Amino acid sequence: MQIQGKTFIVTGGASGLGEASTRELIAAGGNVIIADLNSDKGEALADELGGQARFVRCDVTSEEDVQAAVSLAEQDFGGLHGSVNCAGIAIVQKLLDRDNNPADLGQFNKGIQVNLVGTFNVARLVAASIAKRVAADGGPANQDQGVIINTASVAAYDGQVGQGSYASSKSGVVGLNLPLARELTRHGIRVMTVAPGIFNTPMMESLPEKAKEQLEASVPYPKRLGAPQEFGQLITHIVSNGYLNGEVIRLDGAIRMT
Repeated sequence: MQIQGKTFIVTGGASGLGEASTRELIAAGGNVIIADLNSDKGEALADELGGQARFVRCDVTSEEDVQAAVSLAEQDFGGLHGSVNCAGIAIVQKLLDRDNNPADLGQFNKGIQVNLVGTFNVARLVAASIAKRVAADGGPANQDQGVIINTASVAAYDGQVGQGSYASSKSGVVGLNLPLARELTRHGIRVMTVAPGIFNTPMMESLPEKAKEQLEASVPYPKRLGAPQEFGQLITHIVSNGYLNGEVIRLDGAIRMT
């Protein structure tokens, strides 16, 4: 699917991997609804990028918020062609603490709600919008009509101690990929997932230099953190390559966490 003139929702689109995806899609001629909880960053980015961008404050676990983002895409750009779901949180807590007290169930559930349920929520509402557009246009379903790209993590495969909520939620995102891809074939909608490794996002930039060096050394090649732009470049390739469907791509410099 060509990106020029097409419209996408990017959740978590105001910073990190989401911002990189937003910038790459717009550079390729697309329109982007920046859906993020950070209004200051989101509005500033939309202002910077101009007429191809809109910002909407969005909690991905809220049906009303995500539907508002979908409606904005339909109203301002005439229809929706895909989504890139980068919104997520990292809950870190062990099953048992030092005194053998059990983990906080509410914290575990929060990670599942944002990372997994939020991903499903965005996918279902975006898919419904695309399917209705295709039906109204009378377009053939065997043509590339849209693409939903979700974000998992290498933690889905190589979860570390304390990542029970994060790893299981990201494993769930991986598990969603093939069933959704198979279901949406009748609408000409592809579904893909990216599982990034360690990227130089704002969260990583706040780490001490020694900690960053240790993380970089753990990557086989190239021995550095991933650049958000590289994630964004993969997103634009997935959108453009109509034969990519139902697959999870690890973008991680061959890292395997132990």
